Amino acid sequence: MGRFTVWDYVVFAAMLLVSAAIGIYYAFAGGGQKTSKDFLMGGRSMSALPVALSLSASFMSAITVLGTPAEIYRFGAKFCMFSIAYTLVMLCTSEIFLPVFYRLGITSTYEYLELRFNKYLRLCGTVLFIIQTTLYTGIVIYAPALALNLVTGFDLWGAMVATGVVCTFYCTLGGLKAVVWTDVLQVGIMVAGFSSVIIRAVVVQEGIERIVNDSYYGGRLSIWDFNPSPLQRHTFWTIVIGGTFTWTGIYGVNQSQVQRYLSCKSRFHAKLALYINLVGLWVILTCAALCGLSLYSIYKDCDPWMSKRVSAFDQLMPYLVMDILGDFPGVPGLFVACAYSGTLSTVSSSINAMAAVTVEDFIKPYLRSLSENKLSRISMGMSLFYGGVCIVMAALASLLGAMLQAALSIFGIIGGPLLGLFSLGILCSFANGIGAFVGLVTGFLMALWVGIGAQFYPPLPERTRPLSLSIAGCNLTSGNLTTTLNPLTAAFNTSAPVRPAVANWYSLSYLYFSTLGTVTTLAVGIIISLLTGGLKQKADPKFLLTKEDFLSNFSRFKSEEATEN
Repeated sequence: MGRFTVWDYVVFAAMLLVSAAIGIYYAFAGGGQKTSKDFLMGGRSMSALPVALSLSASFMSAITVLGTPAEIYRFGAKFCMFSIAYTLVMLCTSEIFLPVFYRLGITSTYEYLELRFNKYLRLCGTVLFIIQTTLYTGIVIYAPALALNLVTGFDLWGAMVATGVVCTFYCTLGGLKAVVWTDVLQVGIMVAGFSSVIIRAVVVQEGIERIVNDSYYGGRLSIWDFNPSPLQRHTFWTIVIGGTFTWTGIYGVNQSQVQRYLSCKSRFHAKLALYINLVGLWVILTCAALCGLSLYSIYKDCDPWMSKRVSAFDQLMPYLVMDILGDFPGVPGLFVACAYSGTLSTVSSSINAMAAVTVEDFIKPYLRSLSENKLSRISMGMSLFYGGVCIVMAALASLLGAMLQAALSIFGIIGGPLLGLFSLGILCSFANGIGAFVGLVTGFLMALWVGIGAQFYPPLPERTRPLSLSIAGCNLTSGNLTTTLNPLTAAFNTSAPVRPAVANWYSLSYLYFSTLGTVTTLAVGIIISLLTGGLKQKADPKFLLTKEDFLSNFSRFKSEEATEN
């Protein structure tokens, strides 16, 4: 098996250089970033297509590139049911959250919480978002760097620092416009990297029919599982219901995503961006699924993990690339660029979003005399600061479990209660600040309790249902890549301690963490609001979802700019 060559490093470096060049261009194009609105919101002048591609790239990170194919190889193509969840997410986001946020013209999503409730809830929301985003960003930078390093020999710390520095560079110089247009480049590289693997796998296996046939007889195409138990890791219900809550917490109320579609020049463009992004999510999910099925078809008789050629499932995709594409100079570099494009797009979105909420929620309300030019410079300084924080967090990421599940768990534990809080404000006119605060705290503690419990008492194999693997066709005398196991990529090797009765509760599917947090926040928030005089208050209709918001979909797209500005 080959190792990384000069040409592979050239391809990877080219991707970083082009990304940096886009940042330099937008630092000076059109007179540069004169105001914080230009820097953080692209002047609210973006059109649908680049924003849609940016939305697709932002959370389809290296975790998707490496984690999803390995997930399908290990557990089968049930993960593809996320295509249904993504559709429901876009409907909820575009019809419930977008109309209210766009009407208010806010920059920070959490500004809504002050307008609807009080400033203390705004600060709670902002702090939770920053914690969530820094934890997630640490995994996004570290996990692919580790997996790629162990298999390809690609330098671990060099890659991590280069990723962090380049992201920080173009975010600090070019603001949101640079982030969006580098995302457009990076989503193209991600699809190209996936495509190179799929095409070569089809050639090696002498046709797509063999890949499909092997996957069918290996049980990898058994998708439909309607088991209603919330303890099963992946079923139709956990993915469609739990996945919808998890991803609505991301697309509906997470600053990184909301900031993008609010930068569109009209509400019509914002909605269109969400639906074009849905197609992008389907394409990326399809590519990842085909890579996972190709992995199984090629290694069905000699699993690289059981034969100790890799030390964790997250390393399977890099291993496959070096195995079937190692003789093609520059192509492994394209795949690494593909994985790191996912990382760059996610990290840059996170840096820009954290800079936005810091300026809008912590600086502007207390230093009202600052000029727009100074605010723009402070925004740049915040981007620089959060870029450094992300690199530091990457060094701490090894304390978490398997990367795909760890990433979604973080979004569930923190994103679920936040989704419940915003839903309470937008959908319940009688909700008040006391109910919202008690609901948020209760929902967060409930999701955190189950999430931490799941780390100590991981679900048993009968809950996760891993499919069979084989080493019957291996030549076990060949060299292997066994290394010291790392908890981030070797979560499957942990032996479960003696399990108390409550451990069954901790076996709740990780996708239901968000549902649990959202439903608890809503239920407690409604009850406390009703008990503390919520029916006596009169909420301003502009902070609520109204009948007119829905009916406006059926009118001709009449002068959106005039009505929304």
